[in-house]
Amino acid sequence: QVQLVESGGGLVQAGGSLRLSCAASGRSFSSYAMGWFRQAPGKEREFVATIPYIGNSYYIYYTDSVKGRFTISRDNAKNMVYLQMNSLKPEDTAVYYCAAGSLAGRYGQSWSTPDEYDYWGQGTQVTVSS
Repeated sequence: QVQLVESGGGLVQAGGSLRLSCAASGRSFSSYAMGWFRQAPGKEREFVATIPYIGNSYYIYYTDSVKGRFTISRDNAKNMVYLQMNSLKPEDTAVYYCAAGSLAGRYGQSWSTPDEYDYWGQGTQVTVSS
């Protein structure tokens, strides 16, 4: 069982920055792919970024709309995952969710769809004003 708690959301002007944090409880944090998703009102939950840790290597993927602006990172020693968001735009406004997906027995995953993840946080609101 993994519990995830996000923090760091808030209101920011366009062009500003925010850093989201996700604290994970439970064992074997490094055996989970960690991802960030977001959901705007009236829209489906969408992939933002993921950072699986496989074979002592980090693999990082972003959705195209955030490449060059967002950076995902993780600290396996602290059971933390982060999302640094720079050059924020009004269209980045959404509830941001941290997610964990077990790597055990899974191969060839894209880690970019919600159904690949087993645990979710409660979400943190990010609002970008124009």
